[in-house]
Amino acid sequence: MGNAMAQNLYQAGFHVTVWNRTPSKMEEAVKWGAEQGKSPKEVAENCDAVITIVGDTPDVREVVEGPEGIFAGAGRGLILIDMSTIAPEETRQMAERAAERGVRMLDAPVSGGDVGAREGTLSIMVGGEKETVEEVMPLLQAMGKNIVHCGPVGAGQTVKACNQIMCGLNLLGVVEALSFAKKAGVDPETMIQVTTQGAAGSWALSNLAPRVIKGDLKPGFSVKFQQKDLRIVLNEAERMALPLLGTAAVSQLLRAVQASGGDEDGTQSLITVMERLGQVDILPPQQEG
Repeated sequence: MGNAMAQNLYQAGFHVTVWNRTPSKMEEAVKWGAEQGKSPKEVAENCDAVITIVGDTPDVREVVEGPEGIFAGAGRGLILIDMSTIAPEETRQMAERAAERGVRMLDAPVSGGDVGAREGTLSIMVGGEKETVEEVMPLLQAMGKNIVHCGPVGAGQTVKACNQIMCGLNLLGVVEALSFAKKAGVDPETMIQVTTQGAAGSWALSNLAPRVIKGDLKPGFSVKFQQKDLRIVLNEAERMALPLLGTAAVSQLLRAVQASGGDEDGTQSLITVMERLGQVDILPPQQEG
């Protein structure tokens, strides 16, 4: 996602410097015009705003606070926009450490997957000071269409957690509906065609259900990262003493996908669990097993 987002910034007229922990991943960006940085520190030394989008909290800490991290090269007034998905409390603590260095931090996690990243149509939920959000709005608008200031630092991550709760439950609804239709003798493609236009319509139904019936389990968003996000949700819910029964069930079902080697598959691979539980074949034969 980061490559596509950076390319959209470049096409919008911004000077873009990229860095990735895997050097080969920078090669494509250099081809379309990005400058290659030697480290997060160097990027921070030469930019007014730095955007991070990595896998998990330890990854953010490494890129931001490591020996060659963003903080090591940040001048006062730098704006750090973390577009990763991490825990709200971790975000608030990092923002406090950023402020001690004169760095203004926003949390701006995204939703929309690989398609939204390529097309520049991501939903971006932002937490932080209003003035800072307004200052970087042109950057955000180059990457997304639905950009909402959700509140103080950490609010963006909280809204992203809400998003992931609904994504998980919508996904479960989709695979259960596909299983129900197939076992009842109704063509799943017909079911999708009808229900996407009604009250049951959702992003998961429109985008993931067609992939399932084609046997496409490639990741737009992987099981591994969905599980990371649900872990954040469930940990926060435990801290708030809030029961989330449906979210916990989805996490356990996705764990069954992981147990069968599907960690890197797309979240739509949840269908494989429903196939086993319901003794129903939905994926084309070459995708079974």
